[in-house]
Amino acid sequence: MATPHIESKLEDISPVVLMPGDPLRAKYIAENFLEDAKLINTVRNMYGYTGSYKGKKVTVFASGMGIPSIGIYSYELYKFYNVEKIIRIGTCGSFHKDIKLLDVILSSGAYCKSYFDVLLDGVDVDFIQSSDDLNRKIINQAKIHQKDLKIGKTITSDVFDLYCDDKDKFRENYPDMNFLSVEMEAFGLFYIAKKLGKEASCLMTVVDSVYDKRSLSSEDREKSLNDMIEIALESII
Repeated sequence: MATPHIESKLEDISPVVLMPGDPLRAKYIAENFLEDAKLINTVRNMYGYTGSYKGKKVTVFASGMGIPSIGIYSYELYKFYNVEKIIRIGTCGSFHKDIKLLDVILSSGAYCKSYFDVLLDGVDVDFIQSSDDLNRKIINQAKIHQKDLKIGKTITSDVFDLYCDDKDKFRENYPDMNFLSVEMEAFGLFYIAKKLGKEASCLMTVVDSVYDKRSLSSEDREKSLNDMIEIALESII
């Protein structure tokens, strides 16, 4: 079996998928967290790997950047490969005063001003919730492993906000300052999951904050990302 963007066989892919944006992060997870990991997709260099974590079959599949890219890969995995759950694991920014660099955030839902939903289905939806059941499992595992987790709403943007000439104008689009994170994919994933009756969640490490201007070491980044990856993996076994 193959789709226009995935060359894998049906049996190559687990019903549970971890989805980083970066193909090289998918490779990193496979090499450092999975046993007997096998490369199962190289189309467009969007790497996918399947292996096992504590005896549980797991697929790690990159999404690329932005709603259009994650929309394609999540749709094909859900629709044609019998995937039931996808956890996006990535990075984000924040302009919430209580969020610091390297905080790990679990998205309760994503707000977006994109035309993705209008073009795909002729509907205009601003906010999509993530999976309550999947979120509960993630929260539970974070508590068990004593990992601090921030939980709240996400802004999904079609532009990388750091490149906006007027960042205050960008933020005026989102007057509700209770949004904890800003990123570019979660809304697309949550929308496709709801459309197809599947589950989706999103874990993010904060790497940019309006209120926290520390310079991060590579070791600090790696530890925070590893904490996030571990929480995601533990929640699916």
